[in-house]
Amino acid sequence: MHVGHNYTLKEVLNWTRKDIYHLALIAIIPVILYEVFGWKWVALPWLPIALLGTAVAFVVGFKNNAAYDRLWEARKIWGAILNISRTWGIMTKDYITNTHAKEKLSKEELSKIHFEICQRHLAWVNALRFQLREPRVWEAIYKSHNQEYKDKYFTVEEHSHKVEDVLKKYLSPQELDLVMSKTNKAAQIIALQSTHLKELLDQGLIEDFRHMELERLLMECYNQQGASERIKNFPYPRHYATLNLYFIMIFVILVPFGMLQEFEKLGECMIWLSVPFSVLSGWIFTTMEKIGETSESPFEGSPNDVPITQISRNIEIDMLEILNINHELKPIKPHNNIVL
Repeated sequence: MHVGHNYTLKEVLNWTRKDIYHLALIAIIPVILYEVFGWKWVALPWLPIALLGTAVAFVVGFKNNAAYDRLWEARKIWGAILNISRTWGIMTKDYITNTHAKEKLSKEELSKIHFEICQRHLAWVNALRFQLREPRVWEAIYKSHNQEYKDKYFTVEEHSHKVEDVLKKYLSPQELDLVMSKTNKAAQIIALQSTHLKELLDQGLIEDFRHMELERLLMECYNQQGASERIKNFPYPRHYATLNLYFIMIFVILVPFGMLQEFEKLGECMIWLSVPFSVLSGWIFTTMEKIGETSESPFEGSPNDVPITQISRNIEIDMLEILNINHELKPIKPHNNIVL
């Protein structure tokens, strides 16, 4: 997402320049027909077009509000994953002990178990972020105007790396092979965690109550994963998105015809002023449509996404420090004022 940075007018104009070219063409044709060819009949009364514009504005506003709700829900989900991860770290360290153990383990052996469980949790976080960045046909980042911006200003780690290469840092070779053979890799990692907790319960390294609390956290991981997958796999309803675009197209095509007589009233040659004003009116609507479009899929890998790569790194740093493990990891810094 963009951090500490407001879009400049130059950036916005560059992002929407193709729309501006199309709007200018749409705006100048009615003026030529009206003024040069004398086709006075092409002029339309302004009142019905203004009423149509009001209706379109409501539809655009509805879509943008719904798109923002999806974005904000996704951010809350990953905020919850961050908090669950911190809780998992402290509970792993403090709950898995020799207190009820059938065979006492050394401090080093306990620390190894703590580290293994936390590493497996980090594998889940990273597997989930890779799954959420898989492409979907409806996502806007793959449209030409967004792809051009992406290629120029930022890269998406999940699009340029393989999940297997990332997970091998956190999982044993046997677990990695098992996970990579499954369709939903993140869900399988949680299942491995539960199996390991059952083994620790049998060994007495955790007792029933603590085992239930840790299993409850695993259930919460599944809940947050499911919530993320719901947003990822269920797009903003296509009939709303498609009809909204058609309504805007109809409006921007009609606006220049409605402005002809209005600007002609201002005097000779003033009718040509309808061109920039028509472009400006249409540009506002088409740009608002693009804003909603780039917000409705918050995991696609755009500058307006929830920064799940950065959050995953922060989770790893927090968990290592909770376990008092030295590391050289640094928080991910924005590149071109963008962090993903």
